[in-house]
Amino acid sequence: MKTRYLYLIYFVISILDIAVVNIAFYITCDYLKLNINTNLNLLIVANYLWLLAALALKLYNAKFIKGIIHNCILTLKSFILFAFIFFSYILLTKENHAFAENLIVFYFFTISGLLSIRYAISKAEKMLKKHFKIARPVAVIGMNSMGIRLAGFFQDQDNHFAFEGFLNKENTSYLDHSGQVLPSILEQIKSAASNGVNDVYVSLSPDKIHEFASLQREADKCCLRLKLVPDLSQLLSDQLKVSYMNNFTVLSNRNEPLEEVENRFQKRAFDIVFSSLVIIFIMSWFYPLVGLLIKLQSPGPILFKQLRSGKNNKQFVCYKFRSMKINNESNSRLTNKTDSRITKIGAFLRKTSLDELPQFFNVFLGDMSVIGPRPHPIFVTEQYSPIINKFMVRHFLKSGITGWAQVNGYRGGGDEENTPHMQKRIEHDIWYLENWSMWLDLKIVYMTVRNLIKGEENAY
Repeated sequence: MKTRYLYLIYFVISILDIAVVNIAFYITCDYLKLNINTNLNLLIVANYLWLLAALALKLYNAKFIKGIIHNCILTLKSFILFAFIFFSYILLTKENHAFAENLIVFYFFTISGLLSIRYAISKAEKMLKKHFKIARPVAVIGMNSMGIRLAGFFQDQDNHFAFEGFLNKENTSYLDHSGQVLPSILEQIKSAASNGVNDVYVSLSPDKIHEFASLQREADKCCLRLKLVPDLSQLLSDQLKVSYMNNFTVLSNRNEPLEEVENRFQKRAFDIVFSSLVIIFIMSWFYPLVGLLIKLQSPGPILFKQLRSGKNNKQFVCYKFRSMKINNESNSRLTNKTDSRITKIGAFLRKTSLDELPQFFNVFLGDMSVIGPRPHPIFVTEQYSPIINKFMVRHFLKSGITGWAQVNGYRGGGDEENTPHMQKRIEHDIWYLENWSMWLDLKIVYMTVRNLIKGEENAY
């Protein structure tokens, strides 16, 4: 939680930031020999826009200052947002031409001042911590895995806590047989209070949480705040993710970045823009050309349409360029390298993965994403979901034209003899689900293009 000291730091930084914006503006006007009075309206707008950008990115609203590097990165992001909005304002109003033409000078002085303040505050803070007791004194009861992690957090020099140590280094019961708090624990609680400790954190495993009430009573007598941090490491092997739903605390052992609406919006916007560009600039001429070659080699439709398993296991019609002769086994048998059903143009399309291009229509319509787990035919899902662990987890996401598994070589057939290969594909799909970011999507796009140029052994 925030301390008075933290509030003071944020307040001082915000005041200094406003001062920097104003000083940078005056220096710029002086440097360019401009009359400050004629540009006063622009200075007022600059102040408002800086506060808007800073508050929008919560520059002054974090629970902890996470170090100079993190703070400088957040400051830089706020400055970029401010610079963009300020430039847009000047562009739209078409005023202050002389200042607008030399806007880069104002930006240079502003960002230099903002970063210098962060550096100076960081140095001053370290000096104050060394000579004055400005951090909040805390202690920990219990030296279990969670207690050790807590201690590490409190000892971090970037946090505003003074770790006074463990009140009890054992990971056993803190109550005697009659349910009373052990004398040794009582003595240490009293000692902590007399030494100025404000908060004591106790980490209890689920089977010992009932002991918290007794510890709380004794801490209250000593005017100590006792706080419970559950140790769930024995309950699950994976680290739990904590989220909040109204007044409910929700624990889950899988991180899913795309559960956040902001991330889904970014991914969908990327899908719409990317698929639109492919449809307009590639499919507009490639579709009729390939369609003619397909028709010349084998009678039947240009597109192959097949039901596939999509997000939340909902079925959708997936589009591909038809690469085979018309047959009755498409929905019951996967392809292999020597498949006699594949036409000559089909072999080329499959080898280069160009047969997947019509799936950009699926992306534009919202059935698929550019990046995601590859959609399986229904019979493949029915075959493997009972025998491969976490197989259905991949369906938490929209299917993709390419994905993390594919760029790492786990693509191709899925016959009975290839179960270990399929298992690896699922593991990579789940890793993508838990580690999604826009940077990862862009990396996968790059790796896909690189692999297409190099050629892929499993593409057939």
